[in-house]
Amino acid sequence: MSTSRSSITVAFLGPAGTYSHLVAEKRFGREARFIPLPTILDVCKYVAARAGRRGIIPIENSSGGSIHETVDILLAGAPPVTIAEELSLEVRLALLGRKRKAIRTLYSHFAPLDHSSAWILKHLPGVTRQVVSSTAAAARQAADEPDAAALGSRRLASIYALKVLAFPVQADIPNITAFLTIGAAPEGDDRRFKSTLAARLPNRPGALCTFLETFRTESVNLSRIISRPIRGSPREYAFMVDIDGAPSTPHVKRAIAAARRTCMKLRIVGAYPVRRGYKS
Repeated sequence: MSTSRSSITVAFLGPAGTYSHLVAEKRFGREARFIPLPTILDVCKYVAARAGRRGIIPIENSSGGSIHETVDILLAGAPPVTIAEELSLEVRLALLGRKRKAIRTLYSHFAPLDHSSAWILKHLPGVTRQVVSSTAAAARQAADEPDAAALGSRRLASIYALKVLAFPVQADIPNITAFLTIGAAPEGDDRRFKSTLAARLPNRPGALCTFLETFRTESVNLSRIISRPIRGSPREYAFMVDIDGAPSTPHVKRAIAAARRTCMKLRIVGAYPVRRGYKS
């Protein structure tokens, strides 16, 4: 029996109006029950505490790289969550504020301010830029100041009673953010599958090369590899590896079995579909 969207509970990195919130709404619909939480760790703890809960967490930004907090949680397996899907969002920014008001201060997260620097210099010369913790926090701040504006998603305008003054705000470089759905089984079988592995290798010469060779031998494509230091073990690293294909596929199954023999520890974090990308 399928679960109605209104009965789905989805935690996300808050506050309301963040891009995590926007992705959650696009994926599950606005009728789902959404729970904003202050950190990625809080989202993972919430999902792990009860079966059936889902969460949306960021994993990588095209300009800023991997999100270390997410990677560290997945590598440690604490709290224990499973990747169910990969989602992506093409971030298109809007200028939010009040019509017919001079803008003296522009609030946003540091990334949008940096990505849109040329546009800001052209369209808002002399404005004071103020970095805050998120685009949602920027909109909230702009809503409290008559001569302030914010860079963020259009969705923030309705949440904080602001107007969309310009859209899209041209970015200097494309901004694609990848997100993960955690804590639920994937739906359907019509999308491309990938698998994420967490590996701890012996600290000896050639260990990483030997590990990676097992995937080349079986013609398994690696789409992402991230190394992170192991807390409490100086100069030792864990690796998060994304591969194309599901563990049940014969050549992927052989590659994982061979890779496991080269590791001190190997765990499958998730096997899941990659959904078509969204636009903000």
